[in-house]
Amino acid sequence: MGIRDIVEGKREWRAHRARVKALPREYRIVYREIQKYLFRVGPAELNGGIGLLSGIVDLFEEGAARGKGVLEVTGRDVAAFCDGLIRDSETDADRIQESVGREVQRAVKKAADKKGREDRDGDHD
Repeated sequence: MGIRDIVEGKREWRAHRARVKALPREYRIVYREIQKYLFRVGPAELNGGIGLLSGIVDLFEEGAARGKGVLEVTGRDVAAFCDGLIRDSETDADRIQESVGREVQRAVKKAADKKGREDRDGDHD
């Protein structure tokens, strides 16, 4: 990532934060909780940009403009709302699970190969 990308990312994040700040208070409160939730359990894509978060702000701006309460937009179970947003996204937990699976397979294969060599070497006595 070059310096230009870093500067653009900061500019984009500041503009995003300004949009959040402009939301009605109840929307800001729920947005912050959603953001915390997604940073803890959310999609790996959050590490590369604010696309999903920006989409939530879009949804919240639209709901506020229509005079809806934030829970009318998200539903009463905000965690379920978040889970629905990321249902088909790869999460950091998915990446870790895949990594552990690869490491276990590699270790098992290595142990099996070693045992096979020992068995072959032992047969030549």
